[in-house]
Amino acid sequence: MKKHLLVLAIASSCFAMASANAMTKDEYNVAKEKISADYKVAKAKCDTLKDNAKDVCEKEAKGVENVAKAQLEQDYKPTPGHAKKVAEETATMNYDVAKEKCDDQSGDAKSACVNQAKADHDKAKADIKAMKG
Repeated sequence: MKKHLLVLAIASSCFAMASANAMTKDEYNVAKEKISADYKVAKAKCDTLKDNAKDVCEKEAKGVENVAKAQLEQDYKPTPGHAKKVAEETATMNYDVAKEKCDDQSGDAKSACVNQAKADHDKAKADIKAMKG
């Protein structure tokens, strides 16, 4: 939960900064290429891992890429809809990673872990629904 709030705080500060500084098309294209390159590097690091650690790593890498793409759109053309998309991608990433981490557990612990991940995701979705956009 603390991680979720931290991500939202960071995203909010990014929104404020983004609206103050419009991005050029060239900056947008460079940033888009960097996101793609960063994902490839992160994915390659995952290939050195095994079992569930690899699965968690891959979910994180893909989630970070999706959040970065959404944030780039918000930075390039700030709108409430793009801000909402950033929050949605962040919530999805947090949920997917949390669920994947639950796979390291078994029995009641795994069930409790999955239930907590779902509850956190439901809360995030409710927060997003309350956003304008």
